[in-house]
Amino acid sequence: MRRFEYHRAETLEHASRLLTELGDDSFLFAGGTDLLVEIRERLRRVRNVVDIKYIPGLADITYDETRGLCFGALVTVGRLERLPLVRTLYPNLLAAFASLGSIQVRNRATVVGNICRASPSADTIPPLIADGAFVHIYSRTDMRVIPLAEFFTGPGRSVLAKGEIVTGITVPPARENSGRAYIKHGRRKAMELSTVGVAVSLSMEDGICSDIRIALGAVGATVIRAPQAEAMLRGSALDAAAIRNAADRAMEECTPISNVRASADYRRDMVGVLTGRAIKQALETFA
Repeated sequence: MRRFEYHRAETLEHASRLLTELGDDSFLFAGGTDLLVEIRERLRRVRNVVDIKYIPGLADITYDETRGLCFGALVTVGRLERLPLVRTLYPNLLAAFASLGSIQVRNRATVVGNICRASPSADTIPPLIADGAFVHIYSRTDMRVIPLAEFFTGPGRSVLAKGEIVTGITVPPARENSGRAYIKHGRRKAMELSTVGVAVSLSMEDGICSDIRIALGAVGATVIRAPQAEAMLRGSALDAAAIRNAADRAMEECTPISNVRASADYRRDMVGVLTGRAIKQALETFA
């Protein structure tokens, strides 16, 4: 493994100052499941590692019916996966957490780390975007909160400026007459990167769809929404024909590429299939 300097941050201010002063080859260390592998395989140039595991408050999880689910940057995927309220209220997040890597990886990897990796095929991002999640960002001069959908600027890139740190995520509360689903498609069922991932969160009133969000993973430079497909379904009874037409429109809205995991045409076809399935699954999982 290539040598690097280790720095233990005691506060967010300390971590932010270290990132700023140490330069561009400095990275935060929380779970380390991606970072340490990339250092070992020489895939990333790293001169300084800033450990944030000792900063108070970053491992907290809270939930209330007004604000929703809030969790800090040190909360692991496995911890959320085992949380009863996630199993009950957020079946989409549960599906995403359970499909991420192995049990060993999930017990080390943090959700915020998976998000900050900014991979279009990340499992946690589509359901969080579909749920309207927000990202909390700290700097020494400001604290800002932005929609997760506005956080990504490209593969591996985000809006984070030098010295900024994502401290946590807020997911809006699960409402009555709402449903959500996440379906991941890969070449195998476990320990696999997503070939296509589709998340749906919807609300119904008197048998009519009042709101819906569709998020598509691994079929664009970032995880993307399907706004035209969503617009077709708002005000609809979500019958078979409406779902089929919206799924076809979602296929037209995505911009997949061909790579070793699948061709662009195959990914586009799977967007249609999985969007239809995810909408039907969401209808079956009303909170």
